[in-house]
Amino acid sequence: MFFISKLIWLLAQPLSIAFLLSALAALFGLFGLRKLSGISALLCALTLFVTLYTTAGALALQSLEARYPKPATDPADLSCMIILGGAFESEVTAARGGIEFNQAADRFIEAGRLALQFPQSRILISGGDGSFSGVYEGEAQASERFFTAFGIAPDRVVKENTSRTTYENTQNTADILKQQGFSDCALITSAFHMPRSVALFQKAGIQVRPWPTDFRTSGIVAAKLDFTQPALNAQLTATAAREWMAVLGYRFAGRIDSIKAP
Repeated sequence: MFFISKLIWLLAQPLSIAFLLSALAALFGLFGLRKLSGISALLCALTLFVTLYTTAGALALQSLEARYPKPATDPADLSCMIILGGAFESEVTAARGGIEFNQAADRFIEAGRLALQFPQSRILISGGDGSFSGVYEGEAQASERFFTAFGIAPDRVVKENTSRTTYENTQNTADILKQQGFSDCALITSAFHMPRSVALFQKAGIQVRPWPTDFRTSGIVAAKLDFTQPALNAQLTATAAREWMAVLGYRFAGRIDSIKAP
């Protein structure tokens, strides 16, 4: 299932769809099917236009981020936190050493801040190697170096280093929570990823405190044309498409019931 989901996303992301439509347009043209070629070319152009030059992606992402707003204040107490992986550039880290983050680095920055503020809290890192090859160091393992570099004791860190998907994050983490006796943990992940993550924990019968971070939108995005940042628009559209596809896939498979905030 892991590899199937990877392949589906490879083909279903917006720019891949645009490429496939352009290839179809060329193929139909070679065989003299002018009408089909024109339709494919038009659909390709529309896909690229919406992806690159509108706020459609930002709006789709914003609708997910709005379900769990950023907390106005820090909690009065915090005994444990769960950090979902997805923030490390595993290939770069393996080649160059050290610690290299991607755009989701806020997950670990926020966790580090909370860990320093609540020195009694335990930190459960859930994330293995989610690459096709599976040859890289898991995120949970790499995260220990990050926390110790900032003076956070290694014995506070609990590592779940085998999960490759959000579903596996939840299933493997649930077992550890029961074994360790952790409860009412803060769940730290990207804001757009929070609705699906919370729904998975709810399905597993585990209550968590949503602690969203890594917001990608301002929260006040309106539907409009945007010719100023096509690369960013494409990135936001791809992120939104992937998350919404995952939500629908998990819902269809019965892994979650809904993504409505309580």
